[in-house]
Amino acid sequence: MFHIKTLELVHWDFWRRFSLPLDAQIITIVGPNGSGKTTLLDALRTLFALRCSGKRDYRRYVRRAERSFAWIRAVVANQPGHSGRRPFFPCLADEVTLACRIRKAGGDWIRDYTIVDGDQPIETLETTNDWIGLRDYQHRLAWGGLTPAITKVLALEQGDTDKLCEYSPKALLELVFDVFGDKEVLDNYQAAREEQKSAERELGEIGIDLERLKTQAEEKKAEANRFLEWKRLADEARALDTEIVPRLELAELEREIATEREALHRAGHERGEQLAEQREARQRLDAVRAEQDAAQAERKRLKASDGSTEQRYLAAHDRLRDLDKLLEERDALRAQLASEHGADALTLEQEHEQADAALAALRRKERELVAAFEDKTAALRAERNRAGPPGDAEVARFRVRLNADGIAHHSLAEVVEVTDPAWQGALEAILRPYRHLILLERESDRHAAWALGERERFRHFIVPERETAPPPRPLSLAEVVEFSAPVPRWLADLLNRIRRVDDADAARALPREQEWITRDGYHRERRGARHLGRPQEFHFGELARQSRIAALQDEITALDKQLQALRPRLDTAAAGLTTIRQRLLGLQSAQLLAAKAGTYASAEAELPAARKALTEAIGARSETRGELDRLTEKINGIQIELDRRTRELKAIELRLAELAREHGPRRHAQAERIVRLRRRRHAIPAHGLDTAELALLVDRYGDARGARLQFERLRRHLDEGDWITDPAVLVVRDRLAADVVVRERDYLNRQGYCATARLHSDNARAAYIAKLRATVRQYAKNLKALGELANVGVDCPTPHLENDDLSLAQAGLEVRFDFDRKGAVGLNDGEASGGQQVMKSLILLIGLLMDEARPGGFVFIDEPFAHLDVANIDRVGTFLRATRAQYLITTPVTHNANVFAPAQLTLVTRKKAPGDDWAPTIGVLQRALD
Repeated sequence: MFHIKTLELVHWDFWRRFSLPLDAQIITIVGPNGSGKTTLLDALRTLFALRCSGKRDYRRYVRRAERSFAWIRAVVANQPGHSGRRPFFPCLADEVTLACRIRKAGGDWIRDYTIVDGDQPIETLETTNDWIGLRDYQHRLAWGGLTPAITKVLALEQGDTDKLCEYSPKALLELVFDVFGDKEVLDNYQAAREEQKSAERELGEIGIDLERLKTQAEEKKAEANRFLEWKRLADEARALDTEIVPRLELAELEREIATEREALHRAGHERGEQLAEQREARQRLDAVRAEQDAAQAERKRLKASDGSTEQRYLAAHDRLRDLDKLLEERDALRAQLASEHGADALTLEQEHEQADAALAALRRKERELVAAFEDKTAALRAERNRAGPPGDAEVARFRVRLNADGIAHHSLAEVVEVTDPAWQGALEAILRPYRHLILLERESDRHAAWALGERERFRHFIVPERETAPPPRPLSLAEVVEFSAPVPRWLADLLNRIRRVDDADAARALPREQEWITRDGYHRERRGARHLGRPQEFHFGELARQSRIAALQDEITALDKQLQALRPRLDTAAAGLTTIRQRLLGLQSAQLLAAKAGTYASAEAELPAARKALTEAIGARSETRGELDRLTEKINGIQIELDRRTRELKAIELRLAELAREHGPRRHAQAERIVRLRRRRHAIPAHGLDTAELALLVDRYGDARGARLQFERLRRHLDEGDWITDPAVLVVRDRLAADVVVRERDYLNRQGYCATARLHSDNARAAYIAKLRATVRQYAKNLKALGELANVGVDCPTPHLENDDLSLAQAGLEVRFDFDRKGAVGLNDGEASGGQQVMKSLILLIGLLMDEARPGGFVFIDEPFAHLDVANIDRVGTFLRATRAQYLITTPVTHNANVFAPAQLTLVTRKKAPGDDWAPTIGVLQRALD
C-alpha cells in the first residue's frame, strides 16, 4: 500500500494555507489539547474518504474558515509492488497527487476528488476537469490498497487504539477476514447463501401460495357442493310441490274413501245391533228394578219388625237388669251385715279410690266406643249415599278449582267399573298410580288445566286426549273392566297388554315378551316380575264401594259387641263403688235389708220369667236382623246389577246418539271426498298412481302429510340457508383445481432448484471456510512476527469451523499474549496492564496491515501513549520502529519526552490566539540522520 509524502491544506478549520512534509516512517503530532491534532488527522481522513472522528464531519471544518471553498492535497508514493503493479494504475509516475476540493453549492457543501500523475499544485488542479465522485474515488483507493477493511482501522476514534484487544473473538475474526480475505470468495459465499435463502424464500412463498390456492379450491369446492346441494334440494322441493304431494294426497284420498265406505257400512250394521241391545237392556233394567222394589218393600217390613223386637229386647233387658240389681243389693246387705263392724277405715278408703278410678276408666272407654260407633255409622250412611270413589283432600281441592274455572272433568275412578270381583285386587294394584287421574271433557281446556296444575303443584296426571276404548283382547285384564266414558288410549293399551293368569306356573306357556298378572297381584313386565301388593282399600267400581260398606258394617258390629261387653263391667264397678261409699257413711245394712224384704222376694220370684223373656227377645231380634242383613246384601247386589244395567243402557244410548250425530256429517264428508277425487284425478298422469312408485314414495315420505312437512322443511331450509345459486361456481371450482395441480408441479420443480441452491451454498461455504482458515493462518503468522519484534509471545490457534452456517456464525478468533513469560492472557480478560493493552492492540492493528502483496501503508494512531509509564512508552516506540508501516501519532505536550524517541518527524500544533483570524501554521521538527 502507498505512504504519504506531503500534505497541503487550504481553508481547513482555522488554518489558512500551509504544506507539511510527511515523508517519514513515524510522525509525531504534538500540541496542547484543542490545538488541532485531531483536526489534522480528520483532514487526512477526509482526503482518503474516511469518516471523521467523533461526531465531526468535513462541513464543520470548512464552515469555520468562513470561505466558500477548501482544499486538501497530498502527494503519495506510487511505487510498484512485488508484482510490479502500481497502486494508482494507470498513473505511472512514482508520485501521484490526491486532492479533495470542497465548495459550497446550493446552500450545501459538496466534495470532489481527483487523482493525477506527479506532484501537481492546487492552481494546476483548479484548471483540470478530471474530477470523480466519492464512490469512484473510494474504488480507486481500494485498488491502491486502502480497502474498506483498512478504512475501519484508520477511522479508529481518539483513544480507541488500545481497544482492538477488547474486540470479541467473533468480531476480530470478521475484521481479519475483511482485511485479508478474498473478496470474491466471500462474495461467492454470500451470493450462494443469498441465492439459497432466496430460493427457500421463493419456495416458501410458492408453498404459501399453494396453500392459499388449496384453501381457495377447498372453499370453491365447498361452494360448489353447496350449489349442488341447493340444486338437489330445490329439485326435490319442486318435485314435492308439483308431483309427489298431489300423488300421495290422491292415493290417500282413495284410501280414505274406501276406508270410510267400510266404516259407514260397519256403522249402519252397528246401529242395528245397538238398537236390538237397547231393547234387551231396557227389558233387563225393568226386571232388575222390579226385583229391587220387591226387596226394598220386604226390607221396610223387616225394619219395622226389627224395631218391635228391639223394643221387646230392651224392655226384657232392662227388667232383668233391675231384678239383678235388687238381688245384688240384697246379697250385698246380707254380706255387709255379716261382716265385722270394726273394718279398717284406711283400707276401706283405698278400696274406694281404686273402685272410683276403675269406674272412670270404664266410662271413658265407653265414651270412646260410642264416638267411634257414631263416626262409623255416619261414614256408612255417607258411603251408601255416595256412588263414587273415596275422596282425597288434595284432589278434592284441585277439582274445586277446576269447577270454579269452568273446566269440565271426571276422575278415572268415576268411569271405571270392574265386572269380575275376583280380579278386583289385581286391577287395583295395576291402576294404583292412576287412581286420582283427571280426565278433561274438552281437549281445548288442556292448557288452562295444565297452568292450574302447575300453579297448584298437582301431583297427578291431567289428561286431555281421550277416545273410546277398543274391544278388549281375550283373557286380558281389559276384559274385566268397563269404561262408561272415553279414556286415554295408553290406559286401554296397558290393560289390553296384560294377560290374566291364575298363577305364575300357568304363565309358562306364554311368549317371553307377554305381560301377565295373577289374581293375587303378581305382575310380570319387560323389566321382570314382582308382587304389586294387594291394596287395603279398593278404589274402582261398585265392588269397591260395596267392599267399603261391608268393612264399615263389620267395624260397627265389632264396636257394638265391645259396648255390650263393657256395660255389665261398668254396672258392676258402679255398684261396688256405691257399696264402698255406704260402708264409709255408716253401717245401716240391717235396717235397709228389713225395709226392702218384700221387694227382694218379688224380684227373686220374677227373675226366671224375666230371663226367659230376655232370651226369647234376643232370639227374635237375632232372627229378624239376620233376615235383614241377608236382604240388605241382596239389595246391594241388586243395586250393583241395577247400576251396571243402567251404565250399560246409558253406554248404548250414548253410542246410538254418537252414531246418529256422526252419520250425516260423515256421509256428507264422504261425498265431498268423492268429488275431490274425481276433480284431482284429471290432473294426475296415468303412471302417477302406479302402485310400485307409490310404495317407494310411501317408504320415503310416509304419507302426504310427511311429504308436505318435508316440502316445508326444504322450503324453510332453502329460504334460511346461505346457499350458492350461481352455476358458475362449478367452472371456478374446476379452474382452481387445475391451478392447484399446476402450482403443485411448480412447487416440486422449485424444491429441486432449492436443493441445487443448497448444494451450491454448501460448496461456496466450504470454499469460504478454506479461505478463512488460510487468512487466519496468515494473520497468526503476522501476529507471531510482530510478537517477536515486541518480545511478546503470541498464540493464535485456528478456530474450529464446520461446513454449516451455525458453525460460521459462532466461530471466533482467540488470541493469547505472553508478556515477560508471566503466562498467557486473552484479548480482554482483565489481567493485562494498560501498557500491555496498548501493545496487544498495536500488534493486532499492525498485523492487519502486514500484507506481503501490499507492504507498507500508513496508520493513524491517536494518543497511543496515554496512561503508559516510561518503560512501556519506550517499548511501544521500539516496536513501532521495528515495523515497516508509516505512523501518524498524536500526543499531548504533557507526555514524557520518550514519546519523541522513535519519531523521524514531529509536527507541532498551536492554538489560535484570541482575536486572530487564522491559527498559526504547524511547526515541523525533523530528526537529523546519523
